[in-house]
Amino acid sequence: MHGTGGHLEAFTKNLRALGESHRVIAYDFPGHGWSTTTTTDLEIDDYIDHLVGLMDELGIERAHLSGESLGGWVAVKFAARYPDRVLRMILNTPGGTMATPEVMERIRSLSQAAVEDPSAERVRARLEWLMADPSSVTDELVEIRRGIYQRPGFIESMRHILCLQDPEIRRRNLVTDEELAAVSAPTLVIWTSDDPSGPAKAGLDMAERIPAGEFRLIEPAGHWPQWEQQQQFDDIAVEFLGRDA
Repeated sequence: MHGTGGHLEAFTKNLRALGESHRVIAYDFPGHGWSTTTTTDLEIDDYIDHLVGLMDELGIERAHLSGESLGGWVAVKFAARYPDRVLRMILNTPGGTMATPEVMERIRSLSQAAVEDPSAERVRARLEWLMADPSSVTDELVEIRRGIYQRPGFIESMRHILCLQDPEIRRRNLVTDEELAAVSAPTLVIWTSDDPSGPAKAGLDMAERIPAGEFRLIEPAGHWPQWEQQQQFDDIAVEFLGRDA
């Protein structure tokens, strides 16, 4: 599960390694990517309901969940609400515990600017903000996003996606200590050395509040460790998910 304003492209590098031992389902959140655009604000409950519907439609009673940023936020809330449906969980640079005004404004301004003017320069600037190494942003990645951002209705959709960057809306959606304590699934929280959304301590604190939580640091990497340090992420994820095998 990908991040705010993103697309399943965030995990495309990892599908081969994970697919050797697991059935892998990567999907676009509603309002995002090539999914249906939205004309109303999407809050965390909307993404949770969508995930429940997806699992039910595919006949999946229980699954491992792997989420980055917004995807991790949704995964934690889902696992607290539906503990019997989660086997293990990987959260890389997950959202949901912080509400830093300057970070929220940066996400909002870069994302909306890239959609309203989907030039290569604007889209590249949005993606480079995510990375420790700007050269990690490939021309292919930029062109994929440009295609998505030019879809009819996507400008409005992005405004509704970004509602979680509004302080009041974000506050009522934040992950609580009670929800972290309610997560029964073994959970690996991955943070990075250069994450623009916040310090590694945020991930460590989350891992410590989850009863079966673990913490790993990946470096050097920004908000997409699974992309910038693919091999390291793949090795960690495959080992963690394979412990029940």
